[in-house]
Amino acid sequence: MLMDKKPAIPPLPGLFFGLLAVSTASVFIRYAQQEAPSLVIAASRLTIASLVLAPIVLKWRRAELRRLSAGDLRLALLSGFFLALHFATWISSLEYTTVASSVVLVTTTPLWVALLAPLTLKESISRLVLIGMALALAGGVVVGMSDACLLQAGRLVCPSAAEFFQGQAFLGDLLALAGALMAACYIIIGRRLRARVSLLSYIFVVYGMAAVVLVVIMLGAGQTPLGYSGMTYIWFILLALVPQLLGHSSFNWALGYLSAAYVSIALLGEPIGSTILAYIFLDEAPTAIKIFGAILILSGIYIASRSEASPRNGEAMESAET
Repeated sequence: MLMDKKPAIPPLPGLFFGLLAVSTASVFIRYAQQEAPSLVIAASRLTIASLVLAPIVLKWRRAELRRLSAGDLRLALLSGFFLALHFATWISSLEYTTVASSVVLVTTTPLWVALLAPLTLKESISRLVLIGMALALAGGVVVGMSDACLLQAGRLVCPSAAEFFQGQAFLGDLLALAGALMAACYIIIGRRLRARVSLLSYIFVVYGMAAVVLVVIMLGAGQTPLGYSGMTYIWFILLALVPQLLGHSSFNWALGYLSAAYVSIALLGEPIGSTILAYIFLDEAPTAIKIFGAILILSGIYIASRSEASPRNGEAMESAET
């Protein structure tokens, strides 16, 4: 059940703070990518976040960690594995496509959850989810084409199919979609584990697992976290502290007072925030086609999320999550 105690800070300002924090991720990543490979950035982000959490969790949640069963640890490993793949694919997408395309496409995660839930959790798909999914997928096609097509004299001019599928932007869009799918798997697999483990322990275990997987992938790819400039390491630290710990923690904190459906709708503001920041700091102005596709995707996710605004879905998170 959700917490009844009134928080010291109203949940809505807390959600807005979290939105601002997570919206910085794409910009920090772009700056870090000027020197560091995507896998190094992803591994550093999760590793630093886990190290920051370690002394806090070991002090306040040591007993709970010891009580975790072997089954829970296996779930955490699998959940962290998919979270690692989410960051690896999504951050890599920013090397090939724009912030607007990447963030909007990766935000389709709720729709992938709705698609996979009937197969994994035996949850049916409502009519609103189907409508939202159709809108979002149509928007995904528009966003994917927007990196290759242009409006010229009122006409939409696109390259041939062979040229389109060979473009770097298309590869980036596919990586962003893969990131959304990996995040959906992480959410579905981790749902039961989250119900039995407090928020602090959950974040520490799963983020720690994801960090290990990313470090292994990074080393397997022949990359190293050493030898970069001091500014690049500052971007790594900012990624761990601001969008990872402050941003994600704010949304998870709000789940103690607001329904999961309401919080998930608030998350839809991330692409808007990221696109605005990309325009300000990276000089990436979204095209009219991209804006239209983004509107379709966000409208679809919003419609799908409305179907989850029932009392039973508001109980997705338990109250022992501080």
